[in-house]
Amino acid sequence: MSSQGYKRTNFEEDDYASNGGSAPPADFPSAVAFRGRSIGLHLWKNRTPCEKILFVCVGALLLHIFIIAGLLALKESRIGDLRAENKRFCLTPECVNIASTLLTSMDRTVDPCEDFYEYACGGWMKNNPIPSGHSRWGTFELMWQKNMLVMRNAIDKPDSSFTSTAQLKAKKYFQSCMDEDKLIEKAGPKPLLDLIDGLGWGINISAWDHGWEIDSRWNLNKMLEDVHLWNVASLFTVWVAEDDKNSSVNVLQIDQGGTSLPERDYYLNKTITEDKILSAYLKYMVTLFQLLGAPNETFTREQMIKVIEFETELANITTPMEDRRDESKLYHSYTLANISRSFPQINWIHFVNRLLNVVNLRMLPTERIVVYAPEFLDKLNTILASYVSTEEGKQILTSYLLWDVVSDFAGFLSKPFRDAKKEFMESMSGLTGSDEKWHNCITDTDAVAGFALGALFVKETFVGGSKEKAKEMIDNVREAFISNLPNLDWMDPVTRAAAIDKANAVKDMIGYPSFILNDSLLDIRYEKLHINETDYFGNNMDSIRYNFFRTFEKLRQKAEDEWAMSPPTVNAYYTASKNTIVFPAGILQAPFFDKNVPQSLNYGAMGVVMGHELTHGFDDQGREYDKYGNMKQWWDPEAVKRFTNETKCIIDQYSEYQLHGEHEKGKQTLGENIADNGGLKSAYNAYQKWVKKNGQEQLLPALGMTHEQLFFLSFAQVWCWNSKPETDHLQVLTDPHSPAKFRVIGPLSNSYEFSDVYRCSSKSRMNPKKKCEVW
Repeated sequence: MSSQGYKRTNFEEDDYASNGGSAPPADFPSAVAFRGRSIGLHLWKNRTPCEKILFVCVGALLLHIFIIAGLLALKESRIGDLRAENKRFCLTPECVNIASTLLTSMDRTVDPCEDFYEYACGGWMKNNPIPSGHSRWGTFELMWQKNMLVMRNAIDKPDSSFTSTAQLKAKKYFQSCMDEDKLIEKAGPKPLLDLIDGLGWGINISAWDHGWEIDSRWNLNKMLEDVHLWNVASLFTVWVAEDDKNSSVNVLQIDQGGTSLPERDYYLNKTITEDKILSAYLKYMVTLFQLLGAPNETFTREQMIKVIEFETELANITTPMEDRRDESKLYHSYTLANISRSFPQINWIHFVNRLLNVVNLRMLPTERIVVYAPEFLDKLNTILASYVSTEEGKQILTSYLLWDVVSDFAGFLSKPFRDAKKEFMESMSGLTGSDEKWHNCITDTDAVAGFALGALFVKETFVGGSKEKAKEMIDNVREAFISNLPNLDWMDPVTRAAAIDKANAVKDMIGYPSFILNDSLLDIRYEKLHINETDYFGNNMDSIRYNFFRTFEKLRQKAEDEWAMSPPTVNAYYTASKNTIVFPAGILQAPFFDKNVPQSLNYGAMGVVMGHELTHGFDDQGREYDKYGNMKQWWDPEAVKRFTNETKCIIDQYSEYQLHGEHEKGKQTLGENIADNGGLKSAYNAYQKWVKKNGQEQLLPALGMTHEQLFFLSFAQVWCWNSKPETDHLQVLTDPHSPAKFRVIGPLSNSYEFSDVYRCSSKSRMNPKKKCEVW
């Protein structure tokens, strides 16, 4: 490069400035670089070794500073990104845990628009086989097992920790059931034989190798009274409850009954030699009598075959459940005198007053009785007339009544009796293996002293604020239900206004009755219950007497709102005659209800349960009761016709569903199906209103799902279930609820919101063109 060129650079700074920042000549950078390198190399060569080392260290330090500064800037940027991400996602331990639970319960290989039940529950069903001692296993059973553990830990505490005698009675009963001293086994059949001897029928089972001795003292009415005093429902059922047409008073009520197997279909068009259930039933009957000392197996078998034949006659005159849904048609008012004249084979005046004598009451012939099955009683009267006319018939009736006593109480005896029952239940429900004994004993204790045990449970689990949050959710679901009524084109304005009035009048009972936390009131509740920790059979007999007393003493009392379920129960219910919905503390827990998880999950699970119970007040049976719980016509007649047309769609839809090749009974399950569909819609709309008021919730991690999608997922996973084919068959025959899968598939198939949220095409199975809508 020429010296002239180089000299130009001596004036470059001024020229650059004077030119207003114009660029230097093209060769300026290279000239500067060359000059810098030459000067730098000269200076470096003249440095001492120490100075060189110092320069290297300083350079390295500066390089590290630059790198760290860059990393810090990058980290700060990443932290900002993470902070933004944290605002989108809920990363609390509760949210992470529930996200994991939801994810592992799913089967994401299944298309949610083809089978949402498998999509939501496939993983759960694979990972939760039915445990030993159970014939079905689902979310409800898991929650009950959790609740049982709470109760077990509470009841195992020292006596000094209990604050009431009622709680101590619960503990003593549990101890008698656990039977650590083997007193139940040592007693064998004796407790039941003593009870039979105390009936005064002159029956000696150990000498039973021919028909029962029938003489002039034989009295059907006395024998029938004897068994009903032990709360055994022979021939028919009788109880005291609020009057459907005047819910402020209690009335004696009678209905059909008398068969030991749970449904008439188990008897009809069957033969003992060919039918699996009847064959197992006969074997069970013979086994129990042999365990009680019957000496002749062949003769005992012959007698029990005759009992089955008699029960088959009762089954033939029993009206199927699916034909008993119109409660206004079932209701018939009789006076005691009229029922005695209409069905004279039973001395009803004597029968009723002997039962009421236990509670020091007496019914006059002019007083009312409600009969729900007069046709059954009329046909029963004819059957009894033919049986009491012959000695053989009287022997069969005696064997039948005795069998009812034996079958009801044998489960309280020693292990051979319980094993015989378990073997029979295996044929009925597919039950195999044995559950832990303490599980059975806690369940029994809950049945005998549920509010005393429930007091311990509530103190352990029902945290402050739970009632208030549940109440808020109920009110939101109710508001959503009411807001949807104008969208129903089958409702006229008058009926709609009455429905709004009834919905607003529905009372809610949440958690537990207040008296259980008052030791004095709790003790009064169980004052007449006597418990001995060394007498399990006696305790159950006393419990039966106690419940009989509590039922029949209500006849002269004003009808009150009562809890039909104990606080630890994992369930909920609606009482039409009181227009009341009830949610025990046992179900107000995760996964149904958890204040620490997104509300989409709470509304999808517990919100739907609440909507379900609320909708029961407007299903095919609940609609027959007004806002006060009285059975009356409060709808416009034309609205009733349009409602019935809408329900036919539900009946037809569910009747098409099949389980193991067996069609569901759409008429029998109608009320529950209406409630499932209405509950889902009300809860979803309630959640949408909650979001509008409170804003969008943080997403759950790893799922990649919106909260609207999570709502439906949460709803479905409540019904994740495994069950034996025998249990499924039993449910189809006897249960007013649809099987778990159809409780998911049915309502979602009718939901436009579900199809929109999961983007289901019009050709997918979960988005049929025809949808059923009642509420």
